[in-house]
Amino acid sequence: MTVQDIEYQGGGVPPQAAESGEYTTRPDPLFNQSLEKGLDVLRAFSVVHRTLTLAELAALTGMTKSSAQRTVHTLEKLGYVAKHPQTRRFRLTPKVMEIGYNYLSADALIQAASPYLSQLANASGETANLTEPVGLDMVYVAQLMTSKYIPVLTPVGMRIPMYCTSSGRAYLSTLPDEQVMAMLESSARVARTPATLTDVRAIFETVAACRKVGYACNNEELFLGDMGIGAAIVNSQGQPVGAVHVSPPASRWSMAEAQKKLAPMVIECAWAISRSIAH
Repeated sequence: MTVQDIEYQGGGVPPQAAESGEYTTRPDPLFNQSLEKGLDVLRAFSVVHRTLTLAELAALTGMTKSSAQRTVHTLEKLGYVAKHPQTRRFRLTPKVMEIGYNYLSADALIQAASPYLSQLANASGETANLTEPVGLDMVYVAQLMTSKYIPVLTPVGMRIPMYCTSSGRAYLSTLPDEQVMAMLESSARVARTPATLTDVRAIFETVAACRKVGYACNNEELFLGDMGIGAAIVNSQGQPVGAVHVSPPASRWSMAEAQKKLAPMVIECAWAISRSIAH
């Protein structure tokens, strides 16, 4: 499976057509471009762009102003976007969360993992997280919070890159070498902190190490002060479906201590979840 195949699992241009150039001459007759534009507008909002003008939306989505206006007007009528009466800036409404909630409520993995995440959080004293793959990222889909201080907030719905996170590397460790290398080479590999590994071979070595010990690490590579210990979850066919991880802060743990005390708990949790979805 190629990286293009992974991205295509969610829809869009078939990888074979994209590689051959066929898509440019023979568009998919079932592909709805209006729906694509609507989703592009919703995705344009972020922590950086909490509110946007029509011109800003058009620029961020690559639409003409008239096309953006029609799309935003439709989303506003449907209740997913609202416009401030004075500033005329658009924002998302809480109705957008219905879409994400529908996924979370229907995801069997979340239901199966919940009791084991609770056990992991109680035993470790740290927040336990469940993530699932989306392209080259992992997405938080469940989280059992600790009462202790955590330096970085990582809410459900947040996407984190595979190449520099414990959950991502744990997930990658279950894939063939060729696929792992292709995914790493396709990743942006931005240096999020001074500790971030960006060299493909160096990252691959951490993935290979995970196969030997059963867990992957992230030592302040995504956020300063935040570490990670993660293990992959596999289904009955041995295929990866997600990962579980804890994020011990550097203020309470050294990486050596986390590996010694927390790694066995994370491995056990991932194994228990894998076993529960295999039946």
